Amino acid sequence: MGKNLKSKECGKSIYQRKDGLYSARYYAKNGKRKEKYFETLPEAKNWLADARYEERHNLIATSPDMTVDKWFEYWIENIVCDLAPNTKRNYQERYRWNIQPVIGAMCIADVKPMHCKAVLNRMETTYAGSTIRQAYITMGTMLKSAVMNDIIAKHPMNGVRYTKPVRAVDDIKYLTVDEQEKFLEAAARSHNYRQYALLLETGLRTAELIGLTWDSIDWKKRTLTVSKSLEYRHSQGYWRAGPPKTQKSYRTIPLTDKAYSILKSCYDEKDSRKKPETLSQILGYIDSRTGEKKCLIMHDLVFVNWRTGEPAKNSSYDTHL
Repeated sequence: MGKNLKSKECGKSIYQRKDGLYSARYYAKNGKRKEKYFETLPEAKNWLADARYEERHNLIATSPDMTVDKWFEYWIENIVCDLAPNTKRNYQERYRWNIQPVIGAMCIADVKPMHCKAVLNRMETTYAGSTIRQAYITMGTMLKSAVMNDIIAKHPMNGVRYTKPVRAVDDIKYLTVDEQEKFLEAAARSHNYRQYALLLETGLRTAELIGLTWDSIDWKKRTLTVSKSLEYRHSQGYWRAGPPKTQKSYRTIPLTDKAYSILKSCYDEKDSRKKPETLSQILGYIDSRTGEKKCLIMHDLVFVNWRTGEPAKNSSYDTHL
């Protein structure tokens, strides 16, 4: 029990400071300590009771002094919590590195278009147009949700635009047939030749290639079905399975003769590969179309590192290329 300056008990988690203010505090579910100061004891008790209730029931108070930080924390964990992990991570990174330093500590009701524009202007000289666009989307989506939930009355990004160009679709360069032949000629000297050749034959993304398992291949119909992906999370040091990047990424691809022969040669060799402990894992993920829980069985992966038998990391392919 905390006490006031006259040594009388104030109640659990409340005490009076030397300056006369009453401090109320508690620990949130994430382990962070929440603390606030009040002029009177009843105010401190009311705030503490409300805060604990909100914490237990995953609610958020719409107090006039709510900061952008507090809203983002609630928004990312409770409103857009079902986003694809990569999208959620992109939101968190753009917020932490670009948005939070400018407006994170502000009361959300005080945020104006000029503050949002300042976030984008600050990125102009050091970030690519595509990254500025990601910050624009993150900030706009977060603040639009605040309007929809009556946290603020008006969207503070109305009229705000970014000026640095994003690479246009017609700026993206595709390999010509001649360039593909030259690439494969060089790749033929690589242990990753079959992976690179299959990418060219099917248009798979790297994470889809890494997460490809034998049950995705229909040998009779000569098709390959994309329904999952796999990536290595370097910061946490573990493998993570997940759905494909978008809804349209779920697809069944007819196999060319070359793609079929590549997969068949891998299948014929699968029993002679090394079997490291990593391949004993079974990774769960959520099918974003149905909401059902699915599994990726690691020892059924089509492609592994030729030397170790471990799955090849996304970054390994990027570095090698």
